[in-house]
Amino acid sequence: MYNKVILMGRITHDLEMRTTPTGANVCTFSIAVDRRFQQKGEERKSDFFNIVAWRQQADFVCRYFGKGRMILVEGELQTRSYDDKNGNKVRVTEIVADRLCFTGEKSQGGAYSEYAASASSSAPAPTSAPAAPAPQASAPAGDFSPAATDDDYPF
Repeated sequence: MYNKVILMGRITHDLEMRTTPTGANVCTFSIAVDRRFQQKGEERKSDFFNIVAWRQQADFVCRYFGKGRMILVEGELQTRSYDDKNGNKVRVTEIVADRLCFTGEKSQGGAYSEYAASASSSAPAPTSAPAAPAPQASAPAGDFSPAATDDDYPF
């Protein structure tokens, strides 16, 4: 079985942080995701998705995001049901976030925000072993150093 959702959109309202009786933080919010196509003469339509982030993800999203900010969410689609105050059964569909990311959007000042820049620079770069060592024609320029030998890789 496979259950994976990836969405990128804008946060539609202020984030709501709560703490469970066991001490786990949970943050709920919703995002608006524009549809890819629009009819001529009509405004672009959006879909709204409820997001739930737990523990460290909840702390992260509450610290660095707010209403109107663009966010990328990866997670699982889940449904649950409960009885409301009037005894009616309510069914809720939401995305439980596994990963929340900055999108690299520009801040209102026109430059990338310090958070987006630091998040993208702190992300580990994908690593792969080179197929064959490249011949070194001259000394590396600037702050670059020669590539490490195979003995330096942890795999």
